[in-house]
Amino acid sequence: MLNKILIRIENFIDWSGRTVSWLSLALVLVTFVVVILRYVFNYGSIALQETTTYLHATIFLVGMAYTMQQNAHVRVDIFYSRFSKQTKAWVDIFGALFLLLPFMFFVSWISWRYISDSWSVFEGSREAGGLPAVFLLKSLILMMTVLLSLQAGTQIARNIKTIVARGDH
Repeated sequence: MLNKILIRIENFIDWSGRTVSWLSLALVLVTFVVVILRYVFNYGSIALQETTTYLHATIFLVGMAYTMQQNAHVRVDIFYSRFSKQTKAWVDIFGALFLLLPFMFFVSWISWRYISDSWSVFEGSREAGGLPAVFLLKSLILMMTVLLSLQAGTQIARNIKTIVARGDH
């Protein structure tokens, strides 16, 4: 039962990461359009410029858990790469329990008012002609904390299995 839940969580994070990765192409295309409009046609669009911010934020905030899942985040590997599988499991459990999860709780807690205030007025762009849904963009902060926390939970469970499996031998 637990294994099925872990697989579903990991599949969802995999899907969300792969899906949001396509926004990188959109980001490049929108940036290209902004540059062409500005320097060839001498035309600027606040909405298009803000779209690049929205795309960039979405890629990073939603893609963080996927990056963690794929073990593709930046880390200093001087010692970690030399550790045994069980030692890596212990390090990962410690990191998730005492660093990542408390930090995700803190970010959720500290940003809750910021996001709820934005929702209470359906905050839009401060710029004339800007995008109307800043409140949705800010909500991605909470989505990031939830996805990273779920991924941390699955990794904790998998690392516990690694440690326990070692004890079975």
